[in-house]
Amino acid sequence: VSRWALPRENLRNIPLRPLRSDFDLASASLTMSATDGSTVPSVTFKTRTRIGPPEDENPFDWKDVTSEDLFKGKRVVLFSLPGAFTPTCSSFQLPGYEAAYEQMKALGIDDVYCLSVNDAFVMRQWGLKQGMAEDMTFGANGFTKVKLLPDGACLFTRGMGMSTTWEKERGFGERSWRYACVIDDMKVEKMFIEGGGIVQDSGPDPYEVSDAAPMLAYLESVKK
Repeated sequence: VSRWALPRENLRNIPLRPLRSDFDLASASLTMSATDGSTVPSVTFKTRTRIGPPEDENPFDWKDVTSEDLFKGKRVVLFSLPGAFTPTCSSFQLPGYEAAYEQMKALGIDDVYCLSVNDAFVMRQWGLKQGMAEDMTFGANGFTKVKLLPDGACLFTRGMGMSTTWEKERGFGERSWRYACVIDDMKVEKMFIEGGGIVQDSGPDPYEVSDAAPMLAYLESVKK
């Protein structure tokens, strides 16, 4: 039995994807990345904050948000993916965490963040396309459940050692490898990296350990 096994009732509403069989870890070129106990990078995220009513043409302004603002003194879940609007991210990973948001909060998580190497405009439009509920209060910085975190300059992703470049495959350029982690007061408590490590210009897109179900199982296993 998998150590990540959860009671069936805890998995309802979480989109699940079949395991892939075409990822050859033995032949992969792996890059060193953050591990359990690592300190997360201190960077500034360029976000958009609400300053006006919804009927305004552009009710937002820029707001710098630091790693410390998000993670210091908090225990959060962060999952990162190759790109907004891409199939696996849109059909499985983001909807899965959105569906599991309240369960994760009940298991001692202060907030849940979805990070991608995209700008704040793209991340907001993706959230709206996903049907996520936007926080409409003045000063709000995103959505009511999972928060979409723009790492447009790839600073956090590089600092985590999770940067990968898709050139021949997909033509994405520099993006984040798919992973999920628990961050407790600026330190990685638990890391889930697809394929066991980064692969540059990977053909396969492994999606086996960074979805919401293994994260819920881990949080259940360590709850106090």
